[in-house]
Amino acid sequence: MPLLSTVFPFWLTEWMGAQKIVLWGVADLRDFPTPQDETGHGFPFAISWAIPMNPQIMVSIQNGPNQRYVDEYARVNNHINKISETLATKIRAIGFRAKPLGASDRTDTLNIKGDFPHKTAATRAGLGWVGRHCQLITREFGPWIRLGTVFTDIELPCGPPTERNFCGRCTRCVEACPAKALKGNAWYPGLPREEILDVWACDQWKKEHYFQYHSGHTCGICSAVCPYGLKVLKRAPDKR
Repeated sequence: MPLLSTVFPFWLTEWMGAQKIVLWGVADLRDFPTPQDETGHGFPFAISWAIPMNPQIMVSIQNGPNQRYVDEYARVNNHINKISETLATKIRAIGFRAKPLGASDRTDTLNIKGDFPHKTAATRAGLGWVGRHCQLITREFGPWIRLGTVFTDIELPCGPPTERNFCGRCTRCVEACPAKALKGNAWYPGLPREEILDVWACDQWKKEHYFQYHSGHTCGICSAVCPYGLKVLKRAPDKR
């Protein structure tokens, strides 16, 4: 197995800076099944990054989603998808394979999931950990983020992966969930999603109560009450 470089190539750090992305890293996914390219081959690595949401909008949904949140959610997802496509094209242009992972794409409607968990790439890249609300929590932005992922075969410095959670005994998200879909278990690498979240209960509640917002695909209450997010609000400029 070849040794990976310990230094990011200049073009990548420069590109991330130009996109104003301050939280990013690379995940070693050689032990994970990933989406395949057009030749049927998976990818050993993934570039993972976080785009912060507007903190004033996030704190406004503690009692349920609103149109400002839905618009912000769509704006950030669209931004991530554009960045992902551009980065994948840039990687291919220098002779490597790349495949972007769509933001919030629910490709498996039966099991309510996408082609690969953005959170897995993010924790393997060391960006943060998964909270009791089944979302990534970062030191910089709390859980008030959306994640981007581009799979590649470029040998880049990876991780170190996050191996534990830092939620302590906090259960604010569990208590706030109106669907009672959160089970209260603390995340660790390899813990199945089902041990954290009853995804069907969550999905059904959203469709029954918030269908007017993105056809019931958004809620955000559990994220809005997270203390790590509220810390971000205290130091963020007012953008209302």
